[in-house]
Amino acid sequence: MARPRKIKKIEFQPEITYFKPRAVPLNQLIEVELTFDELEALRLSNIKKLSQTDAAKKMKIHQSTFQRTLTRAREKVTDALVNGKAIKIHGGEYKMPRGDGTGPTGFGLGAGRNFGKNRGMFGQGRMKGPFSAGPNGVCVCPKCNFEQRHDIAQPCNKIKCPKCGAEMVRK
Repeated sequence: MARPRKIKKIEFQPEITYFKPRAVPLNQLIEVELTFDELEALRLSNIKKLSQTDAAKKMKIHQSTFQRTLTRAREKVTDALVNGKAIKIHGGEYKMPRGDGTGPTGFGLGAGRNFGKNRGMFGQGRMKGPFSAGPNGVCVCPKCNFEQRHDIAQPCNKIKCPKCGAEMVRK
């Protein structure tokens, strides 16, 4: 039986997740799939200029795993650039550090900061908003910043943004 993949910690998700060669129709393109953890390895190594050891610690993986992830990412990007393929960024085994699926790490010592059943929520309640927000408040989209008044009967994390379809969070 194969060993389960280790979940990698990432702090960045791009807004643009598809790149293609100019003047080539989509129906004629071959796609290369780059995972979010592979993109994070490229970002830490090439943009942040971290050593493989430091980058691996940041992603909470072993250095050898980071090296394999980085090599795989570089091969995919090079293949796409040299052979005129599209790059589709999606998937992978990763986790964003905040409880609401965004990064980087949240602030404060709210309940759930590595204790109890909701560990890793980094100062946020189980509904991904502030603790004890009460009946008043606003639901906000983390992607497009659309705001709407909070309805007592409907938790914010159960509402989809009417503009972009993302999951709303409590402000």
